[in-house]
Amino acid sequence: MTTAHHPITVVGAGLGGLALARVLHVHGIEATVLDLDDSPAARTQGGMLDIHEDSGQQALRAAGLYDAFRTRVHPGGQEMRILDQSAAVLMAQVDDGSGGRPEIDRGDLRDLLLGSLPPGTVRWGTKVTAARPLGGGRHEVALADGRTLTTDLLVGADGAWSRIRPLLSAAQPGYTGVSFVEADLREADARHPVAAEVVGGGMLFALAPGRGFLAHRETDGSLHVYAALEVAEEWLDGIDFGDGDAARAAVLEHFADWDKSLRTLIADADGALVPRRIHALPVGHRWARVPGVTLLGDAAHLMSPFAGEGANLALLDGAELGLALAAHPGDAEAALSAYEERLFPRGERSAAESARSAALLFRGDAPQGLLDEFTAHG
Repeated sequence: MTTAHHPITVVGAGLGGLALARVLHVHGIEATVLDLDDSPAARTQGGMLDIHEDSGQQALRAAGLYDAFRTRVHPGGQEMRILDQSAAVLMAQVDDGSGGRPEIDRGDLRDLLLGSLPPGTVRWGTKVTAARPLGGGRHEVALADGRTLTTDLLVGADGAWSRIRPLLSAAQPGYTGVSFVEADLREADARHPVAAEVVGGGMLFALAPGRGFLAHRETDGSLHVYAALEVAEEWLDGIDFGDGDAARAAVLEHFADWDKSLRTLIADADGALVPRRIHALPVGHRWARVPGVTLLGDAAHLMSPFAGEGANLALLDGAELGLALAAHPGDAEAALSAYEERLFPRGERSAAESARSAALLFRGDAPQGLLDEFTAHG
């Protein structure tokens, strides 16, 4: 049963989809955003993001939200340290406020974008299951509750396992060879002083060949930790994450000879550990122009997180698509062509850099590769 027609439909209320809706709103263009979550608070939004000058910050300027963003950044969040498995500090950078990549909590940034949109822009609890072309650039979108809607312009901003991508490409994300196990340590200074000391005030890289801890301090004083391991794709399947003690023990087997201060990042974690396989689309993923539909963010160029580009590119994709549509009123195809002409090479560069960074972080002499990278860039 077809229930509605929307001129512009965005699938996914992540950062990229919201940035698109916001830039369109700034230019007087209405969009409808569909999201499967029941509400903005249905799930946590992840940890800290460093917002880059040449991408995420540009997007926030286009959205008219840059000044509001600056009021929400995490003071001291650009501090960074590199350790080896013995917890020796090999490099430390302080945050003196002059860095170009201020940190913000992902949830705070999403709330900023959501709050900038007219009420009703996002239709919560609306799960898209498929879409099909109707001709002339129009599409029908099928919803999980049996309803359908039609749209003149369809944008897939729905992440790694996009339901919109098959309209454009047969590509599927592949396993990168790295898995994460995520952990949180709350009220770190008071409850987890050893972990708080080893992480410091910003970002921690503690690395060895094939494994490491990546961690950062969040604005609420908690620590968000990623235990990263080069393991087979099925490794996580052999761990019972419903049994916290067993899960922690299984992860810590891979860090048996590491300093106790680093092992505490998993051993003392609050709540359940969260498994996450790292997937990526092929570097250089692109598609031929298909009338009335395009992709942004992870739906277009899913990459590993090791260059810190994913959220920044999603923001920039959304902003640039919004600007292109505003610049080509009444000619969506011209707008989509102009947008994709910039999207494809940008995504390819960042995906290649992310893959290179992943190899560098965990190579046989780790953490030397990361140290060399920082030395080379001053």
